[in-house]
Amino acid sequence: MKINFKKGSTYLSVAILSILLFTSCGNKRTKKAETPQEVSTNESKKEAVSFSYTEVTGIGKDSVYNRRDPSDIIKVDGKYYVWYTRMDKPVRSGYWGTIWYATSEDEGHTWQEQGMALNVGEKGTFDSHSVFTPNILAYNNKYYLYYTGVQPTPGNPDGRFEGNSTTDFTGIGVAVSDSPDGPFKRVSKEPVIAHSEVSSDFDSYRVDDASMLVRDGKIWLYYKGRCIEHGKEGPKRTQMGVAMADTPEGPFVKYSKPLIEKGHEVLIWNHNGGVASLASLSKSIHWAKDGLDFSPLQENLANIPMAPGLYRPHLENGNTASSIPGWGICMRQSKGEAHLFRYEINNYVTITKQKLMTP
Repeated sequence: MKINFKKGSTYLSVAILSILLFTSCGNKRTKKAETPQEVSTNESKKEAVSFSYTEVTGIGKDSVYNRRDPSDIIKVDGKYYVWYTRMDKPVRSGYWGTIWYATSEDEGHTWQEQGMALNVGEKGTFDSHSVFTPNILAYNNKYYLYYTGVQPTPGNPDGRFEGNSTTDFTGIGVAVSDSPDGPFKRVSKEPVIAHSEVSSDFDSYRVDDASMLVRDGKIWLYYKGRCIEHGKEGPKRTQMGVAMADTPEGPFVKYSKPLIEKGHEVLIWNHNGGVASLASLSKSIHWAKDGLDFSPLQENLANIPMAPGLYRPHLENGNTASSIPGWGICMRQSKGEAHLFRYEINNYVTITKQKLMTP
């Protein structure tokens, strides 16, 4: 893929080549590494990126529960924390879940489930049927747990959730605690991000899957949206958007337009002074210097992971890290089965020659 830069700007080809290439968490085989080739001194040499996978204990395969949609991971006082959606088997969908959490002391190989982090909301609230797809932000010595909520289908005579494409709106809420172990208390009974009331907007039906960033003194909340006009085709046409606030509690103001098409699962991380994002439906990695104007860096990727969460030190309280160590937790699912497991990135960044050139 060729990327043109305006005269006088810095060539970013080296930074682009260091973007990780995800392969499937669902594929037990990894692609053979391509043989590195020497290049001119004006470019960089890149070794192929591969992944290795390990089943985990504590939140892995389970005869009683299904677990899915892990959060990004943070480290607090020597322990790694992850939050996720849990359901009783054989239920696999997060629309019937609650949020639980686990800790690890060996970089995510062995986990101990600690308990429920957040139950459903009060009757009549937007999250009174299910809470799912959590994510975390540590900020000013507090822990903010963002999550998606849904209520029973309005008008259903039995008070049940139908999972339809017309009235089952979702919202993103936030709960706060002084400790990663909770207890987490909802900031409000109302969502901090609600669906748009304009039917043609990309997020007029569903908002879901928060992924957090602190940038330019503001809280950035990236999320996915579905348009009500797309009906049952909505999941295939999901787009990523962002909203910003001065504080983690909000109020959040949505950016004026979506950022990335076909981004069903939201994953963003700091990269090279900007923001990188994996768009799962288009199997591509995008990058934006300003966190808004994304351009594809790698496209048509094969076997990308499902619902991946990364260990992101920059989500930790006061941690100024600007890169990811290269491991995380993702999910695998089949009929009646969903569980979490660990992936590790091999050769995340290997550059033997690096020279940023200006014209």
